[in-house]
Amino acid sequence: MKYRAIYSVTLLALVAACSSVPDRNTALELARSEFNIARNDAQVTSQAPEELKRAAEALRVADQARSSGESTVNVDHLAYLTSQRVVIAQETAASRVSQAITASAAAERDRLRLDTRTNEVNAAQQQLAASERSNAQKAAELAMSEQSSAQKSADLAFAEANAARSQARVERRDQRVNDLEAQLAELNAVKTERGMVVTLGDVLFNTGKAELLPDGGKNIAKLAEFFRRYPDRSATIDGYTDSVGNANANFALSERRASAVMSALVSQGVAANRLTMRGHGADMPTADNGTPAGRQMNRRVEVVFANSGM
Repeated sequence: MKYRAIYSVTLLALVAACSSVPDRNTALELARSEFNIARNDAQVTSQAPEELKRAAEALRVADQARSSGESTVNVDHLAYLTSQRVVIAQETAASRVSQAITASAAAERDRLRLDTRTNEVNAAQQQLAASERSNAQKAAELAMSEQSSAQKSADLAFAEANAARSQARVERRDQRVNDLEAQLAELNAVKTERGMVVTLGDVLFNTGKAELLPDGGKNIAKLAEFFRRYPDRSATIDGYTDSVGNANANFALSERRASAVMSALVSQGVAANRLTMRGHGADMPTADNGTPAGRQMNRRVEVVFANSGM
């Protein structure tokens, strides 16, 4: 929650800054700000130095790509990888702090266990020393000893429960780190100002058609699995075409293709109220429509997840 609040403040500051400096890359500046926050966090630097080093290397690669004049899409993607490396470093540090808490709870459990055993030995000695006392006195002392042992046992059980809860938190944090790494590899998403964008190329459709080809099923299945893992997420499905042909026909084709992807996701269990779709025709190209390669890149469907914590 702390990192998410810092992330929101940083994002607002960067958006304001970028509005007056057009040549700066918003995603890269955001990634740099997130890295600086992590680098200045004593918990991250002490508990996750290697993960922070990998985040620094990812930022260096993104800076080099921008300095070399690589495409905005590629720089945005490298900036997104940097942000995720920062998150991994932060979550790893938190995980290791939790492990330290777990170790402390285990030590407290062992101490209570030793106290319990010591108390039991003392109780036996008290019983031996009281063997010549009256039966009533013996019973009173025994009751007091049993009460003390019961309290120690209760304390021990409480300490063991705390240790188990701490261990469960550590495992959940570790799983979250693993999930973030897996999403980077599986979805090949790019973080943009609109949010996280998964681009589906024109290999999903035949030329001029809106029916999904069988080869597109794998990408749709991965997206459906992503929705199942994050039930609070919603997305907008945007369809685009190249500039060849009639503008009205292109707009209608882009709408049908976006609708086909939406229908495929719904058929795999994604609730329709979590999805919206739009057609843009030849608007907002990502490449030059004057070349075959550029036109192919422009014939696409994008699944856009709005910016929020994940």
